[in-house]
Amino acid sequence: MLVAVALFAAVAIAAVLGGGDVALGVVLALGLGIAAGIYLRSEPKAQEKAVWDRRAPDARHRILVIANETVAGTALRDEVVRRASGRDAEVLVVTPALNSRIRHWTSDEDQARAAAEARLQESVRALAAAGVQARGQVGDDDPLQAIEDALRMFPADEIVLSTHPPGRSNWLERGLVEHARARFECPLTHVVVDLAGEQAGRAGA
Repeated sequence: MLVAVALFAAVAIAAVLGGGDVALGVVLALGLGIAAGIYLRSEPKAQEKAVWDRRAPDARHRILVIANETVAGTALRDEVVRRASGRDAEVLVVTPALNSRIRHWTSDEDQARAAAEARLQESVRALAAAGVQARGQVGDDDPLQAIEDALRMFPADEIVLSTHPPGRSNWLERGLVEHARARFECPLTHVVVDLAGEQAGRAGA
């Protein structure tokens, strides 16, 4: 009630002092201010989960693997093999084509995509050698978008997401694992791949 009285009084004063145009401007400004106050006091809306069709045409177990530089890591390969073992499984490996900001602005992505493709093929060959049916594709440079794009065509039963160890992973610093778990409903396994440690182990052997 008091707000309405104050609003009426402000409009009346503006009309007397400045005419109809000024009064209209006062009404609009006060209306916007009230609307903004209501919006700021309202509860924040929860982030909507990504929606896709998860109905599979058969009983195969589908595993979506998301990895960039760690895609050919032994730890990731062993985890995927373990999850696919003993079942009719199909694996899709997606490697986001990460790029430098300058190259992204200039749309010069050929080098980044070529490097991602090479790592991807190495991973698919290693999985095939371990008896896992797998195929690969280069995805969007945003890993969350790459996951969503893949799920539209590949109704995964689970996601395996691979990163470098903490302190060496941009994805972990950006909270990718938490964001992916909040956005996508299927189970997600996070695999840490220490490429330097794996290389040192092979050299020592």
